[in-house]
Formats: sequence, C-alpha cells, structure tokens
Amino acid sequence: MSRKITAASAVSVVVLTALSVPAFAGQDWKSGIPWQKPPVVSPAANPSDPPSGAVILFNGKDLAAWDKDTWLIENGELVCNPQKGTLATKQKFGSVQLHIEFAIPQDVSGKGQQRGNSGVFWGNYEVQVLDSHDGETYYDGQCGAIYKQCPPLVNVCRKPGEWQSYDIIFNRPELKMENGIVRVLRPAYITVLQNGVLIINHHQILGTTFFNRPPAYEAHADKMPISLQDHGNKTRFRNIWVREIPDTDAHPEPVKPAYYE
Repeated sequence: MSRKITAASAVSVVVLTALSVPAFAGQDWKSGIPWQKPPVVSPAANPSDPPSGAVILFNGKDLAAWDKDTWLIENGELVCNPQKGTLATKQKFGSVQLHIEFAIPQDVSGKGQQRGNSGVFWGNYEVQVLDSHDGETYYDGQCGAIYKQCPPLVNVCRKPGEWQSYDIIFNRPELKMENGIVRVLRPAYITVLQNGVLIINHHQILGTTFFNRPPAYEAHADKMPISLQDHGNKTRFRNIWVREIPDTDAHPEPVKPAYYE
C-alpha cells in the first residue's frame, strides 16, 4: 500500500530533522575530560613478537621466568613433561595482554579431554588448550573455551602438530572480603583471539574454572601468576610474552553530550 506524502508532512520531516541536529554542528566540540598522554609502545615487525616493554616468559632458551624447571626444552620449544606438575610464573600480574603459541602433539591419541589437554591460566581462571580439530568434547571444555563457563564463538583449530596462537586480554576482577564473604566489586572479563580470529568477546567470568564445582569467586590477590597446565600430554609452547594493561576502569567515565540523553 502506497502512502502519499503531502507538502505539510514533508515540512514536518524537515523540521524534525533540523531539530535533531546538535546546536554545535560545525564547531570543534571537546569533551572536557583531562586525558593523559598515552605512553609510547614500539610494535614488533612481526605482530606475534613482543612489543617494547613486554615481559618475555619463554624465549626458547631457559625457564628462568617460571617457578620450576621440570618441563623440557626441545628445539627452542617448551614441552610439557607429563606428571612433573603445572608451571607458574615467578612474577605475578594484574590485567594483561598475553601472547602464547602452542601445538597439540601430532600423534595425539585418546578421546575427549585426553587429546593434547593443557590450559593457560591467570590465577584459577583457565582458557582451555585441547585438540578440537579432530576431537569432540563438551563445548565449554573444547579448545578456546573459558573452561566450564563459555565455549568459543567459532572453532578455528588447526590440525594436531600445527602451531596455533592465543592472544588473550584478561581484565582482573576486583574483590573485597567482608565478614568472611567475597564481594565482587568488578568481575573479571576476558577476550581471546585464536589464530588471529576472535573467539571470546569481552566475556564476563563467573568465577574460578574448576572442573568439579560450579564457578564462584574466591578471595585472591590483585596480581596472580600465569600458569601452564600439566594434564599428562606433551603439548608444546613457544613465543610466550605478556604486558600488563590498565584495568577496565582506568579511564574516567566519559561525559555524554546532552543530546545523547
């Protein structure tokens, strides 16, 4: 059904459009927020390599950044030594940008959670490492999942034996103990890119990611170690670096112009 546009209605449209244009159109609007000058960070020629100021956690030569030296170094690669325990960094970190590359064993065997299982942790919050190219398991436990909380948006896993990358943005929670109860002043958030593809988009973490109980926040320090899990598989890692970033509320709250209301 067609609608005839009269001269009067056309005038009304023009008037409404004019009223919706901000009064300062054409002027140089400024927010008035006293922003601080952003610090300079020099990017690497290869985006997967560490920028200036990053902390190198594994350089292919030694385990100086970690709390034990029980894992293996083969051809410049860090290899999980099954049953020798999870590795944790000596240094503790707040909110971070973390880059890590991993390879599931080429001759991986087993089913479900037994296929190249490992994990990347900040404290007790885990991003799963697993063979999800050939293997099937529960979706919130496959590769790239926030373990037992959120599956990845898409499956971009490469074949076992091929190198893959995680770029993880972790915004730490802010917790406070009151009368023996943990209050969550700000939950943790996590963003993950796997092989350059967004698979977790600023997802709110519900608490710790243990396999045998529901998530819940538990008291911990503002800064925690980064860990690599020993789950009995010879998963390989390389090119691991991290840089601390501001918390999510590091900037002042923007002031919205009146016409946003």
